[in-house]
Amino acid sequence: MEMVDRHLQTAVRRVSEQFPVVLVTGARQVGKTTLLRHAASADRRYVSLDDPLLLEQARREPELFLERYPGDLLLDEIQYAPGLLPLIKQRVDADARPGRYWLTGSQPFHLMRGVSESLAGRVAVLQLHGLSAAELDGRPCGPFLPPSALDLGDWRKAPPPLALPELYRRIFLGSFPALALGQVQDRDIFYGSYLQTYLLRDLRDLAQVGDLTAFLRFLKAVAARTAQLLNLSDLARDADVAVNTAKAWLSILESIGLVLLLDSWHSNRTKRLVKAPKLHMLDTGLCAHLAGWSSPETLEAGAMSGPILESWVVGEILRSWRHHGREGRLHHFRDKDQVEVDLLIEQDGQLHPVEVKKSARPVPDDVKAFRRLAALGLPLGPGALVCLCAEAMPLGSGATALPAGGL
Repeated sequence: MEMVDRHLQTAVRRVSEQFPVVLVTGARQVGKTTLLRHAASADRRYVSLDDPLLLEQARREPELFLERYPGDLLLDEIQYAPGLLPLIKQRVDADARPGRYWLTGSQPFHLMRGVSESLAGRVAVLQLHGLSAAELDGRPCGPFLPPSALDLGDWRKAPPPLALPELYRRIFLGSFPALALGQVQDRDIFYGSYLQTYLLRDLRDLAQVGDLTAFLRFLKAVAARTAQLLNLSDLARDADVAVNTAKAWLSILESIGLVLLLDSWHSNRTKRLVKAPKLHMLDTGLCAHLAGWSSPETLEAGAMSGPILESWVVGEILRSWRHHGREGRLHHFRDKDQVEVDLLIEQDGQLHPVEVKKSARPVPDDVKAFRRLAALGLPLGPGALVCLCAEAMPLGSGATALPAGGL
C-alpha cells in the first residue's frame, strides 16, 4: 500500500512522549492502523482485535492477554474488548512510562465512555479523518487561519491550485485513502461495500438499529442536506423516522467522524442570531454516492455543486486542525435577516470569517457579510473567500481570496 505522510503522525509522536496511552479514533478505513504502524518503532508489538481468536482471548482472559505483551504495544480496534481498559489503567499506574500503549478505535460513541472512566488523565485522544488535499499533494500544512493581505507569500509560492475538473474529481472520490490513492478503482463498489460491511454493521451494534433500510434512507437524507442548517423535524420526516431516532443516529454519525454539526456563533450582545447548527458530511465522496451523483462532471454541473464544495472546504479546514492534534473552534454565523458567513474560526480572542463561493472571479462584494460582523462590533481578524480563483489576492476589508485547490 502506498504510504502518504499523514500530518497527525507528528502529533502522535509528540503526545507519546507525554502520555502513557495514546488513542487514535476515527471512522473505519481512514488509515488509523497504517498511520500508527508507520510511526511505531520496530520493537512495538502489533495486535489486532479484528482477529477472532485474539479477541476471544482478550475478552475471556484479559489479564493473561496483556501479560503476553509486556513491552510497548499497539492494540487495534480496542472497542471490541473494553474490559482491557481498566487493566491498562492498572499497568500505567504501576509504570507510567510515556508511550506504553497505542490504541485505535472506530466506535468512539461507546469507546469514549470507557476511556473517560478508566484512563482519565493518562490518555491523549487524537482524531484522524480521511486524507487532506495537502497530505495527498505532499505539502506541509498547519492549522488553517486566513492570512492577512500583507502575508500572502506562502500562498503565492505554493504549486498552482487544482483546476476545476481535478478539484471536483477529488470531491467526487472523497478522502478515504483506498479511493483517493487509486488503490480501488470502482468508487460505487467501494462505497456500497463500505456501507454494508462497516457502517451498517457498526450502527447495528452501536444503536441497535433494527431497520437498516430506514437507516440507509436516513443517510441519504443527511447527504442531501450537506451545508444546510439542521432541521431535525424535516430530516426525520424525509427519512420516515421519529425525531428522537434521527437525533440519536445523527449523534452517532458525528461521533464516528462522518458528520460535522457546525455550531452557530452567538453571544449575549447579539440576540438576533439563528442558533441552529449547520450540517456537513465530511467525506464528500460518500455524500455524492448517497445523493446519487454518477460522475465528477454531473456533480460539478448539478444542484449540489455549491453545497458540496462548501462541505469539502470546511472538511479540509477541520482536518488541518485535527490532524495537528488540535480541536479548532469552528462556528457558522447567520442572523434573522439571512446574513450568513459559512465559517468562523475563533482564535486568540478574534473571529476569522471564511466564505466559500464557486466563483473564479472574486470581488469585494462576495464578502459583504463580513461587514455585518464588523457592524456588530465583533473582534474580527483576517478573513478569507475560498473560491476558484487562480491565485491568492487581497479583496480589501481585511479579506483575501484563496484558491480552493490550494487548501
